[in-house]
Amino acid sequence: MTIVPPAVKPARPFFSSGPCAKPPGWSPEKLQTESLGRSHRAKIGKSRLQLAIDLMREVLQVPDTHRIGIVPASDTGAYEMAMWTMLGARPVTATAWESFGEGWVTDAVKQLKIDPTVIRADYGQLPDMASIDQSHDVLFTWNGTTSGVRVPNGDWISDTREGLTFNDATSAVFAYDMPWDKLDVTTFSWQKVLGGEGAHGVIILGPRAVERLETYTPSWPLPKIFRLMAKGTLAEGIFKGETINTPSMLAVEDVIFALEWAKTVGGLQGLMARSNANAAALGDIVEANDYLGFLAADPAIRSTTSVCLTVKGADEAMIKKMASLLEAEHAAYDIAGYRDAPPGLRIWCGATVDTADIQALGPWLDWAYHSANSQS
Repeated sequence: MTIVPPAVKPARPFFSSGPCAKPPGWSPEKLQTESLGRSHRAKIGKSRLQLAIDLMREVLQVPDTHRIGIVPASDTGAYEMAMWTMLGARPVTATAWESFGEGWVTDAVKQLKIDPTVIRADYGQLPDMASIDQSHDVLFTWNGTTSGVRVPNGDWISDTREGLTFNDATSAVFAYDMPWDKLDVTTFSWQKVLGGEGAHGVIILGPRAVERLETYTPSWPLPKIFRLMAKGTLAEGIFKGETINTPSMLAVEDVIFALEWAKTVGGLQGLMARSNANAAALGDIVEANDYLGFLAADPAIRSTTSVCLTVKGADEAMIKKMASLLEAEHAAYDIAGYRDAPPGLRIWCGATVDTADIQALGPWLDWAYHSANSQS
């Protein structure tokens, strides 16, 4: 049976959960190029890196008490840097409810060998965060990109905590309001909510994290790209545009474009509103189709960026078929769920996606579902 495809396609079918859709109106011709081909240590290079940091501070509303640095190797590099330089001073609780949290657990247990307390939950669920011992350092992921589960707020974090909070926020910043007074270490990569290019990470350190760095030396050796201290003091240059290794100035110019675009849509509040509208539009699609559901059944912990959907009766092969059909029609790119997650679809609803494209995607999901079923 031939199933007729919908007449209208998303204008920008970029629904990948990383790297994500570029900001609306983006084109390479709009990027500044004066810094390209120049040293990142030259005046122009450092000034552009500093501008990127300043714009991130402005848009994210990061207080002056917190330092922002651009570091190598995406969010992974930033989070590893924090773990390797600061863990080991006191007990650790590591939380995991999806694949990236499990990665931090593995590093804490098998690489650093610090014997953490591990709190887990299945895909689609969130552990009991209120049960965490606040005398421990805590490793957690604010938004589980591969599970579609988010921490709803920071109320579980004590203002009188003894340990540090290590927040992997790579698909959360610029989409949620971060409680900076409760976050000692926050890391992310700008290829998620900003739609920037990959390979660069950002680390944000609160005053308690800086104090840890200045008063504690880990027992294990530190690779050069993890070192935040120099001659016994904090390497302040990292937080002023002096990166540890050579950055891509093209990627820096790209994220400056994204941050300046963010200001035109209302800054953080505007970005959050766009993401929330996208998630709501996808919610309407799920409600209208009984074969679709949310992996995160509880709306209170459901991501508004990386939204993970269940598909009735679908196995991994059917999900791949649906994704392949949609890509061939240029109706949706890269929406198959993460390989370690239960079979399903994952649709990015961050601010760089237009709500009209989410709405246009609905009939195409229906077409792909029935087409895949007819071919099986």
